[in-house]
Amino acid sequence: MKASCTVRCVSKTATADNPGLPPASGAGQYPALDLANSAIALPGDRFLDLLGTPSDANQWLVDHNLAPADAGLQEICAARMRSLREQVRTLLAAQVGGHPAPAAALAAVNDALTRVPTASPLGWDSVRGMHRTAPHPIDQIVDQALGILAADAADLLTGPDAERLTACPSAPCNRYLLRAGRRHWCSVRCGDRARAARARHTQTTTD
Repeated sequence: MKASCTVRCVSKTATADNPGLPPASGAGQYPALDLANSAIALPGDRFLDLLGTPSDANQWLVDHNLAPADAGLQEICAARMRSLREQVRTLLAAQVGGHPAPAAALAAVNDALTRVPTASPLGWDSVRGMHRTAPHPIDQIVDQALGILAADAADLLTGPDAERLTACPSAPCNRYLLRAGRRHWCSVRCGDRARAARARHTQTTTD
């Protein structure tokens, strides 16, 4: 039985400061790419999770026009979003690396794709007898949002832009992007960091 998003759980909050990174190339076109990039590795072994708390997750959905500001997401909802994010990241990594898509990741995305009901299921209890059931409103919001994101991930991975998908090569960045021309870093900041690292390496080898 699916747990309701109204259940309250203990959340783990990211402590790193927001780095102010712009969206990676392609993230504006594919919300699923932005979802994958909502877990950000930063220099100095820092980590920022834009879905780290229910309020963070709620704001992320609001920013992507996938939920109202007063949706009231709880931790179990945020956890579902983080779980889908990891499965989407797994599929992006498989695509970029030319590896087979893991069955568990495919199953998770397909589950999100098919979870949105087309009709209210039939239920029974001793008080109401036979009746039509409906999910909690918050569950409906999250199911709908995750379904849209899963469909968007499927479109990205199967469409013509899949060939442009790449991982930012500037360590420790863990973001994905769509290559645009010769650009293959997710941001100017990562490009500058990669060039500086390359210059240091060149200087070291020539000394």
